[in-house]
Amino acid sequence: MVIAVVILLLVISSLLFHFLSPWWFTPIASNWTAIDQTINITFWVTGTVFVAVNLFLVYVVYRFRYNKNRKADYDPENSKLEAWLTVLTSIGIFAMLTPGLFVWADFVNPPSDANEVEVVGQQWHWSFRLPGADGKLGRTAISLINVNNPFGIDQNDPDGQDDILINSNELHLPIERPVKVLLRSKDVLHNFTVPQFRVKMDLVPGTQSYLWFTPTLLGRFEILCLELCGIAHYTMRGYVVVESESDYQAWLNEQPTFRQSLARIRHDISAGQRIYSACIACHGVNGEGSEAIGAPMLAGQEFDYLNRQLHYFRDNIRGTHHDDIYGRQMLPFAAMLADDDAVKNVSRYLHSLPSIAQTVTQRTRTQGNASTGQSIYKNCAVCHGEFAEGNYAQKAPQLARQYSWYLKRQLEYYQQGIRGKHPQDMYGSQMILMSKLLQNERAIDDVLAYIATLQPAK
Repeated sequence: MVIAVVILLLVISSLLFHFLSPWWFTPIASNWTAIDQTINITFWVTGTVFVAVNLFLVYVVYRFRYNKNRKADYDPENSKLEAWLTVLTSIGIFAMLTPGLFVWADFVNPPSDANEVEVVGQQWHWSFRLPGADGKLGRTAISLINVNNPFGIDQNDPDGQDDILINSNELHLPIERPVKVLLRSKDVLHNFTVPQFRVKMDLVPGTQSYLWFTPTLLGRFEILCLELCGIAHYTMRGYVVVESESDYQAWLNEQPTFRQSLARIRHDISAGQRIYSACIACHGVNGEGSEAIGAPMLAGQEFDYLNRQLHYFRDNIRGTHHDDIYGRQMLPFAAMLADDDAVKNVSRYLHSLPSIAQTVTQRTRTQGNASTGQSIYKNCAVCHGEFAEGNYAQKAPQLARQYSWYLKRQLEYYQQGIRGKHPQDMYGSQMILMSKLLQNERAIDDVLAYIATLQPAK
């Protein structure tokens, strides 16, 4: 009797939780309401079966409870019951699968006027490619991927010269325009998912998969990888920004083409040197930095990284936290950079300076164990490179030759949420998650001791 009551309460509480729970699908932002309808049909079919089976179980437990005067019958065959179960089960399966087949048929048949966008996944980064004025994407090959060509585009294919490259985790799309998303992976199995769009598809190395949708709601929506792609799988996030046609075109016009990325337009190094004169007091004549005032070495750092960080300071994305003493000092200096050209010029000048060669003793002040740090660094190497040389494709800065005291401060800032918390700092939010893999100060010291031994080729 007690078991029957418990099962009945379980059924009632499950129904109440389903209908009264505040947790449900995120508001839909695409044309795929049919996917929600299909899932709801599945809920109704399985829910009905769940209630029916458990109520029958309650009846059986109560009706045939123990009675010393009752004798059980042995009835191994019941053709009538088996026939009813077969028919009802078939109806339930048919009701669940049929809508999904129709939705899937639409899902894999994009409209002929859909714009194409390529999504490229790699541990643990999203990047995007759009066709240029010719409306065609150029050929690609894994063997062609290198530092200067992270998408692996065939330079001899004229269709690829005007391809628009978005080497960041943020993709912009115009509202109410269908888009066909081509998916490919550089390394392992990934999965492209935007919950609000109700789209989900695997990225399989060596082949190209696809999906399509029409954005119907303005806003910024998170891209997730829902395939376990490695230890930092949960950090592989990006954003889709849905905006008006005019805003989309303005954004699109700012993005570089493949031809421009190869040219790497040279900015005015002389102008950058003149601008840098205001930075010498802290960062040194040759960009060597200063431990006494907490200024990192900037000489030889990747141009794109320097450019992005200076923009972060100018736009109050970095350096505004009340505990970031050194970052707050940088804000007024970054504000002195009048425009984007000034930022690019000084970044290009700093990149042109040779990194200051230092001994391991000069670079590190930690008591860490480099051998232990080598095994920890394997997680960092995916983005920052085997020799901590940085990675242009993944927007990861060079760590080798940088002072350990500076790297340690930044790791602690990430762990404490002092750096990387701003919603527009996409790579900072990723670093917050990654930094927490270093579970104590000893782990930080060990990995920094190993980084201090590395010498990048460049």
